[in-house]
Amino acid sequence: MLHDKDRIFTNIYGIHDISLKGAVTRGDWDNTKDIVAKGREWIVDEMKSSGLRGRGGAGFSTGMKWSFMPKDSPLPSYLVINADEGEPGTCKDREIMRAEPQKLIEGALLAAVGIGAHVCYIYIRGEFYREAEILQRAIDEAYAAGMVGKNACKSGYDFDIYIHMGMGAYICGEESALIESLEGKKGQPRLKPPFPANCGLYGCPTTVNNVESIAVVPDILRRGASWFSGIGRENNKGTKLFCISGSVNNPCTVEEEMGIPMKELLEKHCGGVTGGWKNLKAVIPGGSSVPMMVQSQCDVALMDYDGLKEHGSGLGTAAVVVMDQSVDVIGLITRLSRFYKHESCGQCTPCREGTGWMWRMMERISVGNAHIDEIDLLEDVTRRIEGHTICALGDAAAWPIQGLIKQFRGDMEERILAKAGTTADAAE
Repeated sequence: MLHDKDRIFTNIYGIHDISLKGAVTRGDWDNTKDIVAKGREWIVDEMKSSGLRGRGGAGFSTGMKWSFMPKDSPLPSYLVINADEGEPGTCKDREIMRAEPQKLIEGALLAAVGIGAHVCYIYIRGEFYREAEILQRAIDEAYAAGMVGKNACKSGYDFDIYIHMGMGAYICGEESALIESLEGKKGQPRLKPPFPANCGLYGCPTTVNNVESIAVVPDILRRGASWFSGIGRENNKGTKLFCISGSVNNPCTVEEEMGIPMKELLEKHCGGVTGGWKNLKAVIPGGSSVPMMVQSQCDVALMDYDGLKEHGSGLGTAAVVVMDQSVDVIGLITRLSRFYKHESCGQCTPCREGTGWMWRMMERISVGNAHIDEIDLLEDVTRRIEGHTICALGDAAAWPIQGLIKQFRGDMEERILAKAGTTADAAE
């Protein structure tokens, strides 16, 4: 359980003043000049020691990612913050921009020092119009107070920050597709290598980080890497924002310790599952792209990368979607299949064609208008998509269906047989 003294996001619900003045009273922008003065190498080493892993879903070491940026490039370096947040069930970055914008701006400055960048672009989802307004006001306040811009925080470091509004494409949450969109092109992922650290925005060294990953940087550097790494389990360090929705009594976004038991997370912060824990049917623990888990797994699952991997799922963005016994899980996965089919950029054949195949098969299975053998055929299609595309959207479309077949194959067969029985009776 996370102690209040260890919380990073102290205004995530927007109860207190979100202005620069209010943020400063809660500890933001404290001693930032001195942290900048410690220099690039110290910042990167501290981030490595903290054990922070990217909060956008991939879980790669943030400090390690920063260390890939070249130190002697003749080209300018860029920091790009991914605020596209388009995964169904995920709504944590939106809350940071709404209620804790100064944490993000300060984190952007310190991250920029760490990678040797003087310009940052925040790529924000187009539907987050009000969040973008709030964030722009916060940036304007930071400029007016001298926190960013020329000689940021009187540190001698120049730093500019800009907002770029996207068009709402889910695929632009993938870092190279985001860069393409920033450059004014169609949002389609790039082949790697080269990686963004070598050839990113405008062909220059670029680091792309998630909003939450950047927003926690100031607290880590102020309180020390050992403080952050003292929270959570080995290889799963620190605090995490969990956004919980679905069949719970109190849906919410809450900051908790990595590795908290799922049952404790739901009962402590969400008032439990609707109808009680025994009424739990399944949980998608990390955003719509990870496989679902059933009650017996949820009883013992720990909410971190390794804890969920043990159960064949993943932490992803830590967007927890809870389903009680009243939920039609087949219909739910069918709806997600439609989403991924719609959001495929169409660049890779397995994804362009396969997501449509999966959605159409799920539509028929969801109403029982299929043959039982088609369940195996559907799984075979997911395996032919998984791991065969430029980016992870193909995997994201395949995994929810694989999870459904693994956990609820009996329900799928029952629905098909029930429809077949009804049809036979009508024919007779």
